Amino acid sequence: MARRYDCSDATDRATGLREATSAVKRGELVVLPTDTVYGIGADAFDAEAVGDLLEAKGRGRNMPSPVLVGSPNTLHGIVTDFSEQAWELVDAFWPGALTLVTRHQPSLNWDLGDTRGTVAVRMPLHPVAIELLTATGPMAVSSANLTGHPSPQDCDAAQGMLGDSVAVYLDGGPTPAAVPSSIVDVTGKAPVLLRAGAISADELRKVVPDLQERN
Repeated sequence: MARRYDCSDATDRATGLREATSAVKRGELVVLPTDTVYGIGADAFDAEAVGDLLEAKGRGRNMPSPVLVGSPNTLHGIVTDFSEQAWELVDAFWPGALTLVTRHQPSLNWDLGDTRGTVAVRMPLHPVAIELLTATGPMAVSSANLTGHPSPQDCDAAQGMLGDSVAVYLDGGPTPAAVPSSIVDVTGKAPVLLRAGAISADELRKVVPDLQERN
């Protein structure tokens, strides 16, 4: 039976974060608020849990899960060949609605799906999400919806779709916006905008003037 906690109540929030952290460490799924939409998350290093996440969404391995982190410092342990421009984007837009596609450390023992050696990583601008990620470490997190359905902006919508496939729901109230994060590929010589989202190409170019856009 799924448990739900109201994060607007200090006691419920503390209990919910403790329960969610324990659930993630047991290999279970949790739903958490972010600065874009609600996400469904699992321990990024638990391949079975990540598989359960994809199954809960009705999503295949060809659409691997992004990873959320609680601090930019976490990048030092999970990415490689991270360019100076990539760090400039992190400095300018994290925490926030910018996802970076980068090469991950080949030694990492994780299976996020068919990633071909890359990972999409983001630090969300939401206190509940950051507190959970600080406690758990990197989490595989995807929008908390069934594939093909709208991404949820509140906990009710997420729970209505995912039900008891999730152990713990952290209700942080409505999310600020339904606009997804912008996605920039930083694996090449010049950054490439893969998806225009909450941060416009013009804003990104103020930091990385040679930003390209995918045709």
